[in-house]
Order: sequence, then structure tokens, then C-alpha cells
Amino acid sequence: MSDEQQKDIGRGVSAALGAYVMWGLFPLMFRALEAVPSTLIVAHRIIWSLFFVYAILYFQKRLGEVWAAMRDPRTLLTIFAATLFLSVNWLVYVWSVETGQVLATSFGYYINPLVNVLLGMVFLGERQNRQQWVAIAIAAAAVALQAQAIGGLPWISLTLAGTFGVYGFIRKTVNVRSSPGLAVETLVLFPFAIGYAVYSASEIGTGFYTDPWSMFWLIATGPATAGALMFFAYGARQLRLTTIGMIQYLAPSMQFLIAVFLFHEEINAVRLISFALIWMSLVVYTHDSLRQRRKRRLEREIVTDG
Repeated sequence: MSDEQQKDIGRGVSAALGAYVMWGLFPLMFRALEAVPSTLIVAHRIIWSLFFVYAILYFQKRLGEVWAAMRDPRTLLTIFAATLFLSVNWLVYVWSVETGQVLATSFGYYINPLVNVLLGMVFLGERQNRQQWVAIAIAAAAVALQAQAIGGLPWISLTLAGTFGVYGFIRKTVNVRSSPGLAVETLVLFPFAIGYAVYSASEIGTGFYTDPWSMFWLIATGPATAGALMFFAYGARQLRLTTIGMIQYLAPSMQFLIAVFLFHEEINAVRLISFALIWMSLVVYTHDSLRQRRKRRLEREIVTDG
């Protein structure tokens, strides 16, 4: 490996870590906005993300990618469908943080990789091996324990994992890179977001006229959202998927620690066991992913040598 390749990998790791650390710290930002309705936070998140990402793409001279995506009706319709799931995900996430349920969000993003496996089975007909089935079974047991601990289905966790999984699944069907894709997504949602913000300002007395500190954090949601995605996109281009797969657990781990040690959310023995089970399932899943990747690499080497 050349020195330049090593530098690229180092920069990729730094970018990916930056993205997941930012996502892991999101509960602190949204808790600072607990006096603002979650629907209004999401509206501002869309508005300021749009301004920030378009400014970045303008200076990068990449706005042509946005216009190209918007000229294709099929691409535009697919992205619109994806934004519906993304909007629900953002709304449930912000509401969960504001109502003191960060542990539920952490659990949701822990099970997200396994939801992706299920989506592949259902929609793509992908077949799972024994280790993957073991991981899915352990995760199902963890969800059942969560249900017992909270006295009902962990709908927050399942909604977050499901909506983000479906969003990612739909986005993969569109050949638009992440930053231009976010630009199109926020532009599609912008009329609804700005309309709701103006309505809130005129009818409810909030909107764009909250106190300066709240307004600062509302504006900050834009650079935070777009910045994390751009860091992730750069890291994903430089790193192997298995490396990204390992780093992705940093965000829900940070959310778990913030929930327990900063927000002092209650975690009883049953709920702790459910987290232990999900961690176990992820170990099984990650081990299998590494094993499969190693096997494919060896097969390629054999073919090349032959």
C-alpha cells in the first residue's frame, strides 16, 4: 500500500468517525431545543439543511448533479418516496429525544443493520446463512425483551430502524450521490417545511420568532445534518464496507451513554439484558460479514493467481 493510499484511508477514518460522532451527539442538540415542538424542529432542519447543502454544492460546482436528478421524473418520484420515510424518521427521533426516550433511539439504530438484512430477504430474495439467522434470532429475542421491559412493542425503536432501513433501500435504487441527493430531498420537502414554519410564526407565535438561543440551535441543525452526511460520504468512498460497518455502532453507543449518564434515563435489568442481546447479535453478524469478505478476497486471489 502506497503512502498516498494510507493517507486516504486515514482521512477516510477521520471523516467517518466525525460523521458518527456528530450523529451520536445529536441528542444533546435536540435536548437543547426541548421547548420547541418536534414538528417545528424537523421543519427547520429541512430548511437550514437545504441552504447549507446548496451553498456547499455551489462552491464545489456540483449543482448540475442536482438539476440532472430533478429532470428525471422517475428519479424525482423515487427520491420523493424516500423523503417520506426520512421525514418520519427525523420526526420520531426528535420527539423521542424531547420526551426522554434516547435509549429507545439507541436500540433502534443498533438493530438497523439487521433490519437491512430482513429487507434484503423480503425484497431482493437474499438468502441468509446459519450465522445470519442466529443473529436475527438473537435480535428478535432482544426486541421481545424490550417489549416486556416497556410493557408493549418498542415502536420507537422499530419505527426508527424500519424507516431508516426503507429510506436507505429506496435511495440505493437511485444513481444520485449523497450530497446532491440530500439537496433534492430537502428541496422536495422545503415547501412543506417553510409553510409550516410560517404558519407557526403567524398562528402559534413560534416559527422563526423563537428566542435567540433556540434560533441558533435551529439553524445549527442544518449544518449538523448536511455536514455529518458529507463526512460519511467521503469516508465511505475511502474505506471498505466492513470498516464502515464497525464504525457505525459508535453513534448508538454514544446515544446509549448519553441517555444513561447525562439524561439519567431508567434502565432496568430486563432492558439491560435486551441491549446485551442486541450487542451479541451484532457481534455474530459482524463476525460473519468479516468472514464472508475474507472468503471472497481469497477466492479472487485464487482466480487471479490461476
